[in-house]
Amino acid sequence: MKRYCFALDLINDEELIRNYIEYHKIVWPEIIESLQESGILKAEIYHVDDRLFLIMDTNASFTLEKKGKMDAENPIVQKWEEIMWKYQKALPNAKPGEKWVQMNRIFQL
Repeated sequence: MKRYCFALDLINDEELIRNYIEYHKIVWPEIIESLQESGILKAEIYHVDDRLFLIMDTNASFTLEKKGKMDAENPIVQKWEEIMWKYQKALPNAKPGEKWVQMNRIFQL
């Protein structure tokens, strides 16, 4: 199993942040299915102010490249991502078009 951690910001607006959280209380079943099919075993999103952290535990078959390809070919995932962009903003160091920026572990106990 491999763990990936990512960060992303939300647009700093209380109503938009509330709406984003509401979407994640009722994630579309097709999105859940897509995550599982890509090899994600467990995923959690944490929130503080306008910052998000995503932690994913994956199986041996998971790669970021495979997930990206699957997402690009799935119209429902593309629709979800289009909706989510209304609430999200890229981190200052993100590459063009990049949303979630992978984090590096600096400590482990």
